[in-house]
Amino acid sequence: MRLVRHADAAAFAAAALPFYAVDPARHTVALTTLDGLLRNGRPPALVMTVHDGDVLVGAVLRREGRGLLASGLPPRYAGAVAEALAGTELPGAVGPVAEAEAFADVWPSPVGHRFDQRLFALDTLVPPVGVPGAARLAAPGEAALLGIWRAAFTAETGVGQVGAAPPEVAVGPGEWVWHVDGIPVAQATARPVIAGMSRIGPVYTPLEHRRHGYGAAVTVAASRWALDVGARCVVLFTDATNPTTNALYPRLGYRYRHDAVMLEFARRG
Repeated sequence: MRLVRHADAAAFAAAALPFYAVDPARHTVALTTLDGLLRNGRPPALVMTVHDGDVLVGAVLRREGRGLLASGLPPRYAGAVAEALAGTELPGAVGPVAEAEAFADVWPSPVGHRFDQRLFALDTLVPPVGVPGAARLAAPGEAALLGIWRAAFTAETGVGQVGAAPPEVAVGPGEWVWHVDGIPVAQATARPVIAGMSRIGPVYTPLEHRRHGYGAAVTVAASRWALDVGARCVVLFTDATNPTTNALYPRLGYRYRHDAVMLEFARRG
């Protein structure tokens, strides 16, 4: 077994993309992160592949300031990767439960916080009925509003940098907003398609507009867009402890795939 650190995201993609593409739903976060690095030209904090002879058997990556994306790291290789990264300050580990926990078990810093998730993959899309309003692609002038909603989503879920200023949102082709009488009431983002996969999220409805079906309707709009632009696999995450969303998405045609976890490591000394 040998570990290979790659010089940049492009070199890593050449080696790891076929590996990730075998199960794009399982590797959704790694794929979208890699796609973002390639699109933005940002240097990764880590891109590493694991090889058994001439066969690539594992892959890990992370962005600066973010946790290790461990979906491609079989638990039996977690110790070798942890040893290779000794002395590195890692914020955490992210991935399906088995892979993320296996790495956390051999990492010297204890887990300080965990956020349990469920991954759902689209089967047959089932639009809700009777929801007033319509979906529209987000307009450039709605970027500030989407930034405020992103910050509110982070504050509610704890996913992201809690307490940070509202982010600057680049209004891309997968940003959908549900409008009622010209008023934006909910949003859903469909990530760019990579390896035939697109992930929906975040999905957010301000508190005053909830319980009308807007979040479900805009999720369907974003999902349909992803299919229309070529996605063969459309996925989304839920908070594993939230009974509302875990009941909602199966009604829209999404099916449970696996449990995942975001682990935050406590800082050492």
